[in-house]
Amino acid sequence: MVRRIEVRGNERIEAATVISYLPIQPGETIDPAKIDLALKSLFRTDLFADVKIDLQADGTLVVSVEENPIINRVLFEGNKSMKEDKLKDEVTVRPRGIFTRSKVQGDVARIVELYRRSGRISANVTPQIVQLPQKRVDLIFKIDEGPKSGILRVNFLGNKAFSDNDLRDVVVTEQSRWYKFFSSNANYDPDRLEYDREQLRKFYRNRGFYDFRVSSAVAEFAPDKNGFAITFTIDEGREFKFGKVNVETDLKKLNPDVLKALIPFRTGQVYEDQKIEQATDALTFAAGAAGFAFVDVRPRYTPNRETGTIDVTFEVKEGPRVYVDRIDIVGNTQTLDYVIRREMNLVEGDPYNRALVDRSKNQIKALGYFKDVDITETPGSAPDRTNLQVKVTEQPTGEFSFSAGYSSVDQVVVDLGVTQRNFRGRGEDVRARLSLGSVRQQLDLGFTEPRFLGRDLAAGIDVYYYKYDLTRISTAPYSTTSLGTNLRLNFPLSLNSRGSLIYTLRTDDVSVGDSLCSGTVISSSLCSQRGYFLTSLVGYGYRTDHRNDPIKPTRGFYLQFNQDFAGIGGDVKYIRTEANAGWYHGFAKNLILSTVGSAGYVNGWGGDAVRINDRFFKGGDSFRGFETAGIGPRDISAGRSDALGGKGYAIGTVEMTVPTFLPEQYGIQAAVFTDFGVLGGLDSRYKTLNGKVIDPTQPALGNYDIRDNYALRASAGLSVFWRSPMGPIRFDFSQVLKKEDYDKTELFRFSTGTRF
Repeated sequence: MVRRIEVRGNERIEAATVISYLPIQPGETIDPAKIDLALKSLFRTDLFADVKIDLQADGTLVVSVEENPIINRVLFEGNKSMKEDKLKDEVTVRPRGIFTRSKVQGDVARIVELYRRSGRISANVTPQIVQLPQKRVDLIFKIDEGPKSGILRVNFLGNKAFSDNDLRDVVVTEQSRWYKFFSSNANYDPDRLEYDREQLRKFYRNRGFYDFRVSSAVAEFAPDKNGFAITFTIDEGREFKFGKVNVETDLKKLNPDVLKALIPFRTGQVYEDQKIEQATDALTFAAGAAGFAFVDVRPRYTPNRETGTIDVTFEVKEGPRVYVDRIDIVGNTQTLDYVIRREMNLVEGDPYNRALVDRSKNQIKALGYFKDVDITETPGSAPDRTNLQVKVTEQPTGEFSFSAGYSSVDQVVVDLGVTQRNFRGRGEDVRARLSLGSVRQQLDLGFTEPRFLGRDLAAGIDVYYYKYDLTRISTAPYSTTSLGTNLRLNFPLSLNSRGSLIYTLRTDDVSVGDSLCSGTVISSSLCSQRGYFLTSLVGYGYRTDHRNDPIKPTRGFYLQFNQDFAGIGGDVKYIRTEANAGWYHGFAKNLILSTVGSAGYVNGWGGDAVRINDRFFKGGDSFRGFETAGIGPRDISAGRSDALGGKGYAIGTVEMTVPTFLPEQYGIQAAVFTDFGVLGGLDSRYKTLNGKVIDPTQPALGNYDIRDNYALRASAGLSVFWRSPMGPIRFDFSQVLKKEDYDKTELFRFSTGTRF
């Protein structure tokens, strides 16, 4: 029987703490089994290097311990190719932690594996201990990195349909070459090899090779050349095409023929795995939209190897009923929970619906507050319950922007802006922008509340001041000044569509010197518009968005239409209509085609003509290759170059992102583009012909030459995007393909900004 417990050898750890770990108390009888259990309990704490337990004749249980030392510092020596921070993240030992040999040996293995995966197959790590007073030690990992082992060759055996070079573009592992000094994939990594096997399988299965398999993937090390030879042995099989395609369902509200029409492939087309996935998603979404929250879509394959076809039947069944138990939001350090929750189409207690989960994910991404959004399912409190975890990775939503443009006549435009799209983490948008340039001076303030009155209504107000000093780009010293405010309201119309209303009250001032209008110095089309005018207008808009990603779309389209009516009070009467649309198609990760078009027309009513403030001016960011107000009607008489703006325009852009063959961590992307379009149209009273004004009510002031036509303009070029440490930078290099002799061109433009 144990009468009392005595602890010996402890220096830092209190005796009571040691006794608390023992499964033995005074007054109990013990046997060898209990002593063995006590030893294991003390060793399990990692506090002791050695423990001995002895029961003396007087009933005293003596527990002799040798404490593990405390780690004072963790140091790394010899690491040249790998940063110390990365090594610290890899090891488990920490300063002020307990030193154990098992932990150190485990960390040695982790460091060696880290070096092996970076291509240094012969790396060696030796731990060293420096004893310090008071049972403390410094732990030093001495690292011999060794030479970097590259990939000598990537070989393929058994391939007939595709060449070795084609398949080398598919796998991530790259052959070492002297010019690939930036590449991080030109070294042997067993995990990367497994990933390459999967990439090959996807490549072949998306090109009709249903029976494709990788028989083996072998890495052979050549010590004399310090490199690996990677060999993939593959079995291609034959090429298959889709055979019969059917949809089977017992759900009465779902029509199999309607569902079949949603399948994105037909009989006779080459078999593709990704088409099966797209069809499954489309059928699941359609069933969800029809009210079936619990649906299970499974493809059934019937390969006919004699004919080289695969029959595919999609079985659409009602799946097990599952309800949302809890929704957890993690990763948001600034954004408040309710800002994310209000974008969810599901709440606790709702039936689980995959289509609504995917839509919620897109809506959260569309906020623009997060770099990444992921919604995963975790087990709930019961078999028919599931939890949804919304994991977000926040990104800066404040932005300080700076842009500048250089034109063909050495004009400079500088834009400064401060925007916070998630003010106070509440999703409110606050904007302040100042633009200073040779043509435009602009001050723009705005505020948007995305959930006005607690409803799905986005309400906002803008206050702005614009001044266009056209003296600096023409011979005519005149300017236009606008001061106004907008009241905006945006509301949902359907799952993918939204409507908007706007009211604008604005004063415009066209300033031209009196002395200039008494001769032939300036066009009469400008002189007739001098003075102050009050504009009061109401407008409405419609937008539908069917893109797969609101930030970086690779599929889908959007359409937008806006119309404004001026003349609800004020001095100006016109109707302005604008529309724009975009279509996106991704061929590969770095090969995305986008086609965007916009058009607009404004026309006066009630006897009013369209004044210069209300016409369209295009160029700069809206038409690359031409400077701001660089195209459209222009007065070029007597050596002048006065931009007059147009009543109608139509501009299209075709852009294709292209690979830069640079490591992704460099953050450099590129795209080739072509912009083309027309801008023209002036009311007849603002035109002159052969020295006489067309409108007889206007005085003839000279022999003017006003050019106004809908001539085609076109440009092409290269855009380079760089996510630099100081912020995103964009360079536009343009070559004008078609222009009029009076247009103003701009061959280079860049813009940059920084986020906070």
